[in-house]
Amino acid sequence: MVNLKVWAAALNGMPGVDSAQWAQLDPVARWLLACRASVLFMTLTAAMLGGLLAWRAGFFDPVLWLACATGLLFAHASNNLLNDYTDSRRGIDRDNYYRNQYGVHVLEDGLMSEAQFWRYFAFTAGVALALGLWLVTERSGPALALLLAGAFFVLFYTWPLKYIGLGEPSVLLVWGPLMVGGTYYIVSGQWSNEVAWLSLVFALGPTTVLFGKHIDKLSADHAKGVYTLPVLLGERRARQVTMALLFAQYALVLGLVLTQTFAWPLLLVGASLPSVWRTLQPLRTAKPVSRPEKYSAELWPLWFSAACLRHTRHFTPLFLAGIVLDTLLGLPA
Repeated sequence: MVNLKVWAAALNGMPGVDSAQWAQLDPVARWLLACRASVLFMTLTAAMLGGLLAWRAGFFDPVLWLACATGLLFAHASNNLLNDYTDSRRGIDRDNYYRNQYGVHVLEDGLMSEAQFWRYFAFTAGVALALGLWLVTERSGPALALLLAGAFFVLFYTWPLKYIGLGEPSVLLVWGPLMVGGTYYIVSGQWSNEVAWLSLVFALGPTTVLFGKHIDKLSADHAKGVYTLPVLLGERRARQVTMALLFAQYALVLGLVLTQTFAWPLLLVGASLPSVWRTLQPLRTAKPVSRPEKYSAELWPLWFSAACLRHTRHFTPLFLAGIVLDTLLGLPA
């Protein structure tokens, strides 16, 4: 039976369910939980930004944009599924590992058999691949390179990239030039270095969230031999880098305005500065050993990642609104 409340919960967070509850869920709810749909908003936002910039440039094809956005969402969902599978089969997610402490892990929780899991993955990856191949026939040229690059990161982010400190740079590249710049190219039919630079402003958001997540589980990763960038840097330096990335978002926006690439409406992001201050507070000190009394039990053990995600949710709508307002006002670049 369809349960829209579960759909909404899965899109807004990572609720836990037991086997009895899982058995009552409809296939869509199971898919949303299995692929961690609550984080897919970052990919949808990247596609929206690429489409918005194509519209700004006077080129917008709604069919191509919808196909591109849907393909990216399913590609991200495929990566999340593959991430859980790889870490589970390599033994990383066993013994109450960090990942098992929040949300649903369909394999570690015994909610799906391996055969069922692969059917979910085949459907998800199949949709992404089919749409990608269709877009290649529509745009050709760089579209094939974009598809191959996307497939590479879907397949190899979890292993080996995440294990050798390349996961964080990969996210910056994927959610920036690859997703935003790629969407712009698919929709407009042309590549833009200006869009590629602008995309980094947005991509720094997901990158800070990943940095925060990997700092949260730094000790567990180190013990399991997963050498994320925070593991290589150490907790203190990783927290400092995360703070620097937060400031870099605002510095890049200011640079785009001062160079007249975009006009003053982009400075709307300044309204999210109070959120930066709230995010910096936890980043200045080490993570508490146990959950503080007033901290949400649903969020724990997410700490730095939750703070960075909260900032990203404040910053991104203002960033998009600034671009829309700049475009509507027709201000000179």
